Amino acid sequence: MNMQYRRLGAAGLKLSVISYGSWVSFKNQLGVEHAAQLMKAAYDAGVNFFDNAEGYAAGASEEIMGQVFRQMGWPRVSYVVSTKFYWGLKRGVNDNNTLNRKYLMQAIDGSLKRFGLDYVDLVFCHRPDPDTPLEETVRAMSDMITQGKALYWGTSEWSAEQISAAWHIAERHHLHKPQMEQPQYNMLHRDRVEKEYAALYKDLGLGTTIWSPLAGGLLTGKYNRGIPPGTRVDLPGYEWLRARFTDQSLLDKVMRLQSVADGLGCLMSQLALAWCIKNPNVSTAINGATTLAQLNENMQALALLPQLTDEVMNEINAALG
Repeated sequence: MNMQYRRLGAAGLKLSVISYGSWVSFKNQLGVEHAAQLMKAAYDAGVNFFDNAEGYAAGASEEIMGQVFRQMGWPRVSYVVSTKFYWGLKRGVNDNNTLNRKYLMQAIDGSLKRFGLDYVDLVFCHRPDPDTPLEETVRAMSDMITQGKALYWGTSEWSAEQISAAWHIAERHHLHKPQMEQPQYNMLHRDRVEKEYAALYKDLGLGTTIWSPLAGGLLTGKYNRGIPPGTRVDLPGYEWLRARFTDQSLLDKVMRLQSVADGLGCLMSQLALAWCIKNPNVSTAINGATTLAQLNENMQALALLPQLTDEVMNEINAALG
């Protein structure tokens, strides 16, 4: 199945509808060699967007991805790479849980150094910061673009109200506007993308690079009988994810969805990913496969799109209750 590409909201930039991200996996589960295998397989399948963040493995994720880019020697125009800022790498008063100008201006330089790149394509404010005036953050992000260190800026897990406020500040002062949001979106987590942001797609031209399309693996069905050893929920430092993966009401939904997947002759993971991509307001769905088999399975989700008829979508909604 050929990869499909969608514009990032109203921007001219096109992203593969399935992209590849390094959260949790790079360094914690994958070293450079293994990461290179997966990134190459993704790129060969038509993936052109690789998602990252300063906070992933405390900067090591950016270093690994940067090494892979150098190793592969892909033309820079052929791939899109992101980073995100908020948590910081130190615990200083001005570089931790903030979007102040001082932190942001230094953070972008640190990321570019770790990647070994002249610029990133997308840069996100990883969370909202209630302690910094929004205009200060908007100006700093706009300046990153003016300086050529990033091409587009956006937000992650901001409310519609916060995104709209930032956009209107940029509009008023002739600054670069936020172009995209990176929210969680999957069959079990829908309201923000489908309802809260509904007006922003048309009014502001907002694009979305959604994370956790498989609900962290819950929608693969592999947690239906407990937490298998070696999965991300079993990793030290990710205990906070565990409650969700043992929630019987969610597991019951996954089991009901399994019969829909069986009827279509596909894997649960493929159904979950295709369901996300079917939403036209999803610019790209980030997958974080840790094996080549998983990656190849996820790419097959594209072939499933024509089978997601209204009837099948109603069946999915019924299974989700």
